[in-house]
Parts: sequence; C-alpha cells; structure tokens
Amino acid sequence: MKILNLYAGIGGNRKLWGDKHEIVAVELDQSIAKIYQDFYPNDKVIIADAHQYLLDHYKEFDFIWSSPPCPSHSTFRKRFSMGAGAKAVYPDMKLYEEILLLQGYFKGKYVVENVIGWYKPLVEPIILQRHYFWTNFEIPFKKFKKDGIVLTNGIHKENDKMQSSRLEKQLGFDLPKDISSTRKKLYLRNCVLPELGEYIFNLILKTNEDEK
Repeated sequence: MKILNLYAGIGGNRKLWGDKHEIVAVELDQSIAKIYQDFYPNDKVIIADAHQYLLDHYKEFDFIWSSPPCPSHSTFRKRFSMGAGAKAVYPDMKLYEEILLLQGYFKGKYVVENVIGWYKPLVEPIILQRHYFWTNFEIPFKKFKKDGIVLTNGIHKENDKMQSSRLEKQLGFDLPKDISSTRKKLYLRNCVLPELGEYIFNLILKTNEDEK
C-alpha cells in the first residue's frame, strides 16, 4: 500500500507497521519530524501543514491515517478552562473537515483519530482505549491496556522525568538524551499505543484481502 500518515509526531501509531509499504509521514514541527525520520528511515518525511497536504494529495494514497491536534476537544482542556481561569477555546473543526472529506471523496481506507472529547461527537466514532476513531471499515472492539497518561498514586502525580521515563519503556521509544523531560513527556503522551495502531493496521490488511 501507499500510506499517508498525517500529524505523524514520533510515530506511535506507525511503530509496528513494518517496512513493506510505502509510507509518507507529514509533521509540521521540524524537530519532531527529525525524531520520526531517525526511527523510520525508510519513510518519506515531509515538513508541512498536514491539513492542507491531505486536501492536496489524498488521491495519491491507498490508506490514510490522520491524528489532528486534540487539545481543543479534550475534557482535560475544558476542565482547565472552567476551573483554572484559562480562556475558552473553539473546538477545532478541522477534525470534522477531514472526516467529511475522507467520507465523501476518498476511495481507499482511512482512519481519523482523536481523544474522547467533552462534547457529543458531530459524527459518530468508534471508541477504543482512550480514543475516538472514524473509519470506513469495521473495527471490532478490543480491550487494550491503559497507557497511564496521568498517573496518580493517591499522594502525588509523577513528575515529568518519571512519566517520560515510564512512557518510553511502555511505548518502546528511546528518545534522544538532549531532549528535556518535559518535551519527551509531550511527545510520548501524543502517541497512539503501538499495539493499537498495529491492531487497526492488520484489520486494514485483512479487509483488503477479503475485498480482492
């Protein structure tokens, strides 16, 4: 397959896809894109606006995975705005622009991923682990381990160094030593659990085989 991996981050969703397919990854942050490229040297990494890249290039791919930014949809961000005096933000409707574009125009298989949001979704998703997924193929429910994005032992929360170290081990990433613990934590928290990405990817392969 020719695959488009949008808002690629450091590639949690892609980690267990192997190297048998032609993968194009789009990431706007150059420093994050470099980490992705180091992890996946066979992928083509493009530094660009993923939202615009999708519109310009969707016809070129067999499978598209998109993980648009989640903060404006998350329950955590809303609670923070309500309780800590932070400004309210509009939910970023680019998420639904991409869902509707793919529903209406794309002939291949697609996955759009985001966090479970604070409002009723405008388009009904599938729920797995801590994520919403919008797809055009069936994803049977499967239970996945929690990734412990926020871990509390009843007394205190993990500091950045503790959480980034734990998530590196749990997700199977060894990030460069010169990156701060705070940045590491951010990159890792944005990852889809690799086993979940693999589960969905294998379903696509099986669906393609069944349709032949």
